[in-house]
Amino acid sequence: MATLTVTKEQARTAEEAKTEATVLATGVAGAAMLAGGIGALFIGIMTTAAEVSDSLANSLKWVGPVGPLSGKTGVAVIVWLLSWAGLNAALKNKEVDLGKLFVATLVLIVVGILLTFPPVFEFIKGG
Repeated sequence: MATLTVTKEQARTAEEAKTEATVLATGVAGAAMLAGGIGALFIGIMTTAAEVSDSLANSLKWVGPVGPLSGKTGVAVIVWLLSWAGLNAALKNKEVDLGKLFVATLVLIVVGILLTFPPVFEFIKGG
């Protein structure tokens, strides 16, 4: 029967590799989660902004039959992708607290959803 001998240095290197993989996973996951919240927030911001400004609403009519909704969602998707890329670059080699990022993401999503409701954007518009 063959035996496998592992030196302390090899064991330490294997443990460091495992830790590095864990750090990579939390930073990347945190970036994706937070970027989703930012994208949701931006849909709400664009909805409210288009209701407040007729010129902005007209400029967001990227696809005629869809109206300003095409621009609202288009801008939100662009912001989501850019924030995901930026956050991923900033956090990919870091260990992050996923619990805190989850709470922040939920807050962003809730605020984004609230900004899409007529009573909220009509209040902001002043009408």
